[in-house]
Amino acid sequence: MSSPVADKIPQELTKHSITRIDNYYWLNDRKNPKVIDYLNNENNYTKNKLKPTEKLQKELFNEMKARIKEDDSSVPYFYNDYWYVKKFIKGKDYPVYTRRYKSLESEEEVLVDVNKLAKGHSFYNLGGISISPDNKKLAYSADTISRRLYTTYFLNI
Repeated sequence: MSSPVADKIPQELTKHSITRIDNYYWLNDRKNPKVIDYLNNENNYTKNKLKPTEKLQKELFNEMKARIKEDDSSVPYFYNDYWYVKKFIKGKDYPVYTRRYKSLESEEEVLVDVNKLAKGHSFYNLGGISISPDNKKLAYSADTISRRLYTTYFLNI
């Protein structure tokens, strides 16, 4: 099986009075059937070439996964009368953001459970969280399509 070769289709791009040629600009069009076919051919080629290493890949994956503490949490930090913690729960893919009022012994308040937000999405990335100075509002951003296009959300907490 020979490796796929992408067609060269020159596209002139100009920014700040500088023009350059991008021969592979056409690959940006995610809805173009030729792009999809090319990517499928690339994936099939890669899968075929790496087939002899499948056992090793599984061993390496399992070894790396075994070294990850699945029920880990961040060091608590104090901000504006609250202790904040980001924690991972065993068997879950995403973190849970929590806080406790004035003391680490206080009742835990779940601010954002990213596992719930990610449900129903094939991709989910939480961009960041910010708490208002009065501790009553939370803003977070999320990308659900893996294009670094974030939507900002606001919650009353």
